[in-house]
Amino acid sequence: MDFKHENNKFSALENSEELAFLSYIPHGDVLTVDHTEVSPKLEGQGIGKKLVAQVVDYARSENKTIDPQCPFAKSVIEKTPEFQDVLAK
Repeated sequence: MDFKHENNKFSALENSEELAFLSYIPHGDVLTVDHTEVSPKLEGQGIGKKLVAQVVDYARSENKTIDPQCPFAKSVIEKTPEFQDVLAK
């Protein structure tokens, strides 16, 4: 599985086919995660959580915070203590 980041979106690719993505909207120092989608054939394999980890790592590297409006991303961040440092206050 390859991951790509472009146009405010992290994608999970297999053989150049996008099978999952997480999109966000940048607002100054805040990344608003608005949608996560995983292909049914990948559900339950942790790909969504890996995409959330990608946006968390990106936010840290850019000194930004995350406002998780997407229910899936919000749930992953709330259940993962090591991701909570990037939550927007």
